[in-house]
Amino acid sequence: MFKIGANTMSVPMSLFADNRKRLCNKLRTTDVPEHSIVLLQGGQQLQQDSTDRDITFRQESFFQWCFGVSEPDCYGAIDVTSGRCVLFIPKLPVEYRVWMGEIFPPSHFQAKYRVDDVMFVDDVSTVIPDVLRSMEARVILTLERGLISDREGLGIAGSICSSFKMDTESLQPVISECRVIKSKGEIDIIRYVSRVSSEAHKEIMRRIRPGWMEYQAESLFRHLVQTHGGGRHVFYDCVASSGPRCAIMNYGGATCPNDHVIEDGTLCLFDMSGEYCCYGSDITNTFPANGKFTEDQKAIYHIVLEANMAVKAAMRPGGWF
Repeated sequence: MFKIGANTMSVPMSLFADNRKRLCNKLRTTDVPEHSIVLLQGGQQLQQDSTDRDITFRQESFFQWCFGVSEPDCYGAIDVTSGRCVLFIPKLPVEYRVWMGEIFPPSHFQAKYRVDDVMFVDDVSTVIPDVLRSMEARVILTLERGLISDREGLGIAGSICSSFKMDTESLQPVISECRVIKSKGEIDIIRYVSRVSSEAHKEIMRRIRPGWMEYQAESLFRHLVQTHGGGRHVFYDCVASSGPRCAIMNYGGATCPNDHVIEDGTLCLFDMSGEYCCYGSDITNTFPANGKFTEDQKAIYHIVLEANMAVKAAMRPGGWF
């Protein structure tokens, strides 16, 4: 179960088992042969250039969808025919516990993530191919991009490509379609993080005053979603724009990092969302910094609001726009 704290949402590992089942069921309707193996690589722990500082880890999205694993540098294999899945975890020296805490055995991860088997890996180029052979793999399905699908790569990529038939085309469209159609459990997580993010936006609207820096609003949002929702990450770069900067599509990035004063009489456009268990939403709102619209601002606001409400009223399952 994924849970950050007492007041945060519990996400059962059965959600990811169901995702794997959906994926296998969908793949079995395609032309992939029996005992095709889906092989995915999780996100890697990266360090900031020329330092010993780790960049805060966030799991690779496809891997997260299939396994719900929080740790970096992992791999996962799924037998499309049987649904059996194997998780590969890096084998860390016992001395690492000084920096990383307790070093757990494979049984810990098997129970934590509800997978069929867990293998420690000290040499991915030999251990993973050996396990794939034991699974009687006929074809290895990988994503179109990534280390595993790189036939010119070294290590695991070179070893697998030379030992097995590789298919880098069949998996991507199927798993992408599966991820588009959310399960009830996934929708519940998105509702949770949307509610947490919405409350954070409302609190910012209550507190903000002309004279604030834009980054102070961003900082408050990040504080609120982590304090009240357990969201260590935001879903995308926070856009805390004001005045004419509201028209800059990618405001909030490295070239314009929410670094202007919010002036009296201007509008704030805040596009920010938290993230929980790698799920999030997209929330944008616009409001006057001083709490009162000018007549022109009010007119444009109501035009957009009416368009928004009209789209909501017309939305139907299966509809096209």
